[in-house]
Amino acid sequence: MAQKTYRAAINEALKLEMRRDPRVIVLGEDVAGGRGGSAGVEEAWGGPFGMTRGLIKEFGAERVLDTPITEAAFIGAAAGAAMTGLRPVAEIMFVDFSGVCFDQIMNQIAKIRYMFGGKAKLPLVIRTLYGAGFRAGSQHSQCLYPIYTHLPGLKVAIPSNPYDAKGLLISAIRDDDPVMFFEHKAILGMKSEVPDEAYEIPFGKAKIVREGADVTVVALGRMVHMAERAAAALAKDEISCEVIDPRTTSPLDTDAILSSVRKTGRLVAVDEAYPRCNMATDIVALASQECWRDLKAAPRMVSPPHVSVPFAASLEDLYIPNADAVAAAVRLTVSG
Repeated sequence: MAQKTYRAAINEALKLEMRRDPRVIVLGEDVAGGRGGSAGVEEAWGGPFGMTRGLIKEFGAERVLDTPITEAAFIGAAAGAAMTGLRPVAEIMFVDFSGVCFDQIMNQIAKIRYMFGGKAKLPLVIRTLYGAGFRAGSQHSQCLYPIYTHLPGLKVAIPSNPYDAKGLLISAIRDDDPVMFFEHKAILGMKSEVPDEAYEIPFGKAKIVREGADVTVVALGRMVHMAERAAAALAKDEISCEVIDPRTTSPLDTDAILSSVRKTGRLVAVDEAYPRCNMATDIVALASQECWRDLKAAPRMVSPPHVSVPFAASLEDLYIPNADAVAAAVRLTVSG
């Protein structure tokens, strides 16, 4: 099995699904992207991160649509296209920009199927980049998946590795419901084994990244890798962590999380999103309510401070939860 980057896995999923189904289209700002704006199809870069590179050459401008810088317009267009039979994959370059089209997502895309009693389908995927660590400033570095997890009618995927990125994106494109698909820009170059063929990873099915007996550590996206590093370091001190990657937050695999917490009796939830009303708070609340009698210590949360993402490199590094912070929370939980 070939080693592929997260970026390549996303690109491959798009190509496979566009070859399989002519209804799949891609649209967004600079999704074709010529170098310098005039290099043409042969050298089209595929956006600032190269995620959609090669698509316009293979599928043409009728299926790979470079849009104006107007999220409200092209997300609205994508919703209409989905309702009339196409299967659009729209790219919001940074999730921070989704505020421009939030009305379309919150009041239309998330609610169409419900308001029409299931008679209307909206098979739309909105891909977007998120997360700190790229020196991109406060308005390009947020983790806004808790906002979209909050909205009924949307599915939300947050793959942490190339294998999951490909399988979850293929599942998202084939789904008849709208999906918000979050890709962390700091791990686009990460490599892992990824099959060449198409495969699906079901939504709502968590992955047990590492089995353990003493503490359950639930982490999302890039934070899965921080949790893994912490677990490896803690193992040297004979503290056994079970690391769980939910993969999707809507639906959320509550059974896997609660089963693990009942086994270990302890929980640490790790989330890069702002600490108020993030996924860590939701998971801790869930475990506290459902596993109260099984808990041996108070659950803990590892999140950034409640401030905007700093631009200064030294401050941004302090802002992002790291393996040491996860390990410290685990130690406090075990000692409690």
